Amino acid sequence: MAQGCVESVWRELDAPDLGGGWELFLDIAGIHIHRLYREESCLYEYKICGTFSDFGPELFVEVYMDLEYRKQWDNYVKELYELEHEGQKLIYWEVKYPFLLSNRDYVYGRERQDLDINGRKIWVINSKSQCAPGLPAKSGIIRVEDYHQTVVLENDGKQGTRVFLHYFDNPGGMIPTFLINWAAKSGVPSFLKDMQKACAGYPEYCKKSGKKSAFC
Repeated sequence: MAQGCVESVWRELDAPDLGGGWELFLDIAGIHIHRLYREESCLYEYKICGTFSDFGPELFVEVYMDLEYRKQWDNYVKELYELEHEGQKLIYWEVKYPFLLSNRDYVYGRERQDLDINGRKIWVINSKSQCAPGLPAKSGIIRVEDYHQTVVLENDGKQGTRVFLHYFDNPGGMIPTFLINWAAKSGVPSFLKDMQKACAGYPEYCKKSGKKSAFC
């Protein structure tokens, strides 16, 4: 991610850029979810900001980056692993979809940056779908070509984490857009709740799996 883009993203921790059509979608327990309608796809992209008071950013980052652990706590994961393609490290992710709908898969790049901004320690994790002709979608699975997620984290000054998340996902296929948008209404908050549970369960996971971590 270019330096100018990184700066514009981390600044949204302090003042989210909500001009140009962004609207408040949900406000749950101090987590504010805004959305922006994208006419070309008839779908919404999302910006989420708020504070998780139960755990610090170091734990959030480790849980978010741990692909093996996600296979334990995310029930929608069918496959998830890192691979190398044409000299580039990518992630393959297959997501389970409900009965009668085809699973989706993703090939995306992920970059983590640990920043020191005038004494503020800020983490930025950017994920974005990548074109990988050498890794075609499997039979019966639809490849998601337009996906991005950026997460920005900082300590809240106590024991918690300030979070900003910018997210868009176009699953493609023949799913009606109204159904996709309806599913997002529960899916986005559910992901945040699942992340909180995953953070709480991470020390126990590390002990059982033998993973070395500062949180065990």
